[in-house]
Amino acid sequence: MKKFINQGNKSWRRITIWTVTILSLAVIACLLILDSLTYKPLDEAEAVFHSNTEIGVEQLTDGYRFEPVTGDSLPPDIIFYPGGLVEPKSYAPFSRKMAEKGYRVYIAAMPLNLAVFGQNKADSFIEEYPDNRYVIGGHSLGGVFASRYAAEHSDAIDGVFFLASYADDKGALNGLNMSVLQITGTQDGVLDRSKWETARTNLPDDTMYVDIAGANHGQFGSYGFQKGDREAYLTAEEQLQEVTEALDHWIQEMD
Repeated sequence: MKKFINQGNKSWRRITIWTVTILSLAVIACLLILDSLTYKPLDEAEAVFHSNTEIGVEQLTDGYRFEPVTGDSLPPDIIFYPGGLVEPKSYAPFSRKMAEKGYRVYIAAMPLNLAVFGQNKADSFIEEYPDNRYVIGGHSLGGVFASRYAAEHSDAIDGVFFLASYADDKGALNGLNMSVLQITGTQDGVLDRSKWETARTNLPDDTMYVDIAGANHGQFGSYGFQKGDREAYLTAEEQLQEVTEALDHWIQEMD
């Protein structure tokens, strides 16, 4: 009987070891696949991801901060959620350009580079300056979860901006005392326009809409051409200029 029990225990140990091994390999395989699908920052983004005498860049627990080195930053502080499977450094040119205009900008670093797993990342940024005003926004998937955060924290957020994105039903902003900016591009081949049109009912009537002629989906960041997108008629720098000017204008109109 004792021999039978020992053999049974050994069998269960072998089964457990094989199960753990197979699950571990499956997790590793999934992570490798996700990494291969993830869009990484271009050299242009890496080149501006550093501090100088004008702009300070700092890595934080939940992302990165860009801010003017001298003087007080302009209100409000800006929180940005990256697009799905896009590394946060890919938005360094956008963040630096807004910092050069005088704003403090936070880029959230999402688990697995998916905002669905990091909707509340904004909490840690707001905790740095709890008395400041904030707007939040994001690109593509990031905008969806930025609006969900804003809908649940309307006491802390003054406005929401969308770059090739929209507010789904869980992130509906109509009925809230909140300013909204929608920026799209005429050459965007990734944004689902039918869902975007339907989701307009989740936004306030006074939402500001900006459709940039010649802009595509991928150039809202700096990570190269995205699968399913269309070629832009604008250079990346031209598109960035139009996006940041529209955002700056919207913020000033809020004031």
